Amino acid sequence: MITRRTTLGAGLCMGCGLRRANATPRREVRVGGRRVRTVDIHCHCVIPGIVDVTAGTPFEKAARRTLGIRGQNPPMEQRIADMDAQGIDVEVMSINAWWYGADRDLARRIIDVQNEGLMKLRQTAPGRLECFASVALQFPELAAEQLEVGMRQQGLRGAAIGCSVGSDELSHPRFDPFWAKAEALDALIFLHPQDSETVTGVATRVKGYGHLDNVIANPLETTIALSHLIMDRTLDKFPKLRLCAAHGGGYLPSYAGRLDAGCPEQPSSCVGPGPKLTPSAYLKRIYVDSLLFTSEGLRHVAAEMGASQIMIGTDYAFPWVKDPIGHVLNTPTLSDKDKIAILGGTATRLLRL
Repeated sequence: MITRRTTLGAGLCMGCGLRRANATPRREVRVGGRRVRTVDIHCHCVIPGIVDVTAGTPFEKAARRTLGIRGQNPPMEQRIADMDAQGIDVEVMSINAWWYGADRDLARRIIDVQNEGLMKLRQTAPGRLECFASVALQFPELAAEQLEVGMRQQGLRGAAIGCSVGSDELSHPRFDPFWAKAEALDALIFLHPQDSETVTGVATRVKGYGHLDNVIANPLETTIALSHLIMDRTLDKFPKLRLCAAHGGGYLPSYAGRLDAGCPEQPSSCVGPGPKLTPSAYLKRIYVDSLLFTSEGLRHVAAEMGASQIMIGTDYAFPWVKDPIGHVLNTPTLSDKDKIAILGGTATRLLRL
C-alpha cells in the first residue's frame, strides 16, 4: 500500500532500498513463448526540490500540493517492487504541468530543477526508469530549448505537456516553434490533461459523487486538444510529429465519425482551410495509452487506430488499473503481433530504448 507517509518521504530515499526491491519476484511477460520487454508510457513522479525553487512565489502552494498528492512519488524500492509485480520492465515517468502561469525566469528555474531531478532519478535504476522532460510551454521557444537540452544532454525521452496552455489550444500558431523542434528531434510528446474540469468549462457540472471532475473531464480535455490539432491543421504543418495522448486518447477514437460529419453537416462552421485528410484518418498518426479498462474498449481503439498506435499506460502510482499487462494479454481479438506492439514494441521503437 502506498501511503501519504511514504509519498512525502520519497525525496529522502530516491536511491535507497533497491537491494530489497530486487527480492520481489519479477513477473516475466511472454507472448507466443517469446519474452517481451514491457514499457509503461504513462506513470507519474514529482521532484521534491520544486518546493525550494517556488518558495515565496505564488506557485509554492501548487508545488506543495503536487508533492503531497497520494502516490505521486513512492520510495524507489516501492516503485521497482511494484513494477516487478506488475510485469513492467521500463517506466517512462512524467510530471503533470502546473507551472504554465509562471513568469519566464521562474518557469526556467522550475524546469531546470525538474529535468535535472528526472535525470538523476533515472540513474537510480538503469534500464528500468526513463523520463519525459518537463517544458515551459507558455514560452514556446524556451520549451523548444528545454526539449533539446533534455534529450541531447540529460538523456530524457521526449517531453510531457498539458493539453492546453491558459486559454490557448495546442494548435495555436504560437506553439509552432515547439512543434517544429519536436519534429526535428523526432521526439515523442506525451499529452496529459490538467485542471481539466476548469479549462473545459464543465466544473459546475462534474461536482458531487463519482470523481467526475477526473472521470469525465480528463478524457474531455484530451479529446478537445486532439480535435483542434487535427482540425486546425497542426498535424498537416508538422506531418512527422509524434504525439501520445493519455487515457486512450479520450473520447476521440470512439466518436471520430462525428468529427468527419461535422463540416458536411454544417459548412457555415467550417469556413477557410481545413485538414487535408478526413479527420478520422489522423487517428492512424496519433498514439494513445492503454487505459481503456475493458477488453472491448481496447479492441475498439485497436480497430479504429491500429494496435501499433497503442502503448501500455498504468497511471502509476494511481491505482486505476490492477493488471495492465493482463488487460492486453487477455484481450482475445489481439494477435500476438498486436500484443507485442502494445506491451512494449512500439514504445521501444519510438523512444529508441
